[in-house]
Amino acid sequence: MVKRLLSASTSEVMTFDGQQLKESIKASEGRIIVSENIVTQENLDSITTAEIAAAFGADMILCNRLDVDDPKIFGLYPGERDLYSAPKHDGKESITRLRKLVGRPIGINIEPIGDNPKMMENQIAILPGCTASEAVIKKAEEMGFQFMVLTGNPGTGVTNEATIRSIALAKKYFTGLIIAGKMHASGVDEPLMTEETAKKFIEAGADVILAPAVGSIPGFDEADLKAVVKVVHRLGGLVMSAIGTSQEGSGSHVLQEMAIRNKICGVDMQHMGDSAWGFESPVDNLYAVSKAIRGERHTIQRMARSINR
Repeated sequence: MVKRLLSASTSEVMTFDGQQLKESIKASEGRIIVSENIVTQENLDSITTAEIAAAFGADMILCNRLDVDDPKIFGLYPGERDLYSAPKHDGKESITRLRKLVGRPIGINIEPIGDNPKMMENQIAILPGCTASEAVIKKAEEMGFQFMVLTGNPGTGVTNEATIRSIALAKKYFTGLIIAGKMHASGVDEPLMTEETAKKFIEAGADVILAPAVGSIPGFDEADLKAVVKVVHRLGGLVMSAIGTSQEGSGSHVLQEMAIRNKICGVDMQHMGDSAWGFESPVDNLYAVSKAIRGERHTIQRMARSINR
């Protein structure tokens, strides 16, 4: 048994392996927030985006656009004003430092690019160190990430079929929590998440199924999300609703309504995307969602609890 993530201190969280992290999320009963941040983007004041998100209630930090072959994170080292003129960072050293700074589980977003995907727009090429290849998954394990999200940025051509193959690779080479699914089309003309897709992902080895948040994707409603949640929970998995359509920058009242609707559907975690400020969700929206799904008491303790505990 592990302590629920909702109330856990840094010294407890940092020891969790993938299975323990999954158990701690499940025990938190739908009150966990994952903040996805573009870690290479200059932000408000030359600190990491992870520190900003953690200060306003994020329980888990997801690094987007992190190239494992050149894992630079803006604001990670003192005096580093220009990320791209800085010395090349060692991956494991960088993630160890980031974990120490924020005291939260740190994850990486990598992309399972499809073979000749049926694109609705021009496909965008991404760096090899951001794709869900065997080499990248192995590198993510070496770097010390506690969780991995197999999903797609806009226009990159991520497909459900490729995701299944990547889940199997991650299950083989990665000991952290494996999250898989698409929060938007990623440029591909296919259903994002169905009961059958969720079942295939779980059978391939995913711990958590990512599904679009209700209100973020046209036509994906409460009935669709509830159906996915029921099949995933029956198979022993968890579900993370995700806002990846720039609505993370909508007003706090919009985000609160979305958060409650998704909690009613039974999701275990709620993801907030990185597009609103160009690098992460506005902090007032993080705070608003935190209060909506877990109340002021737990919001305050998450924000105030020292990482030295």
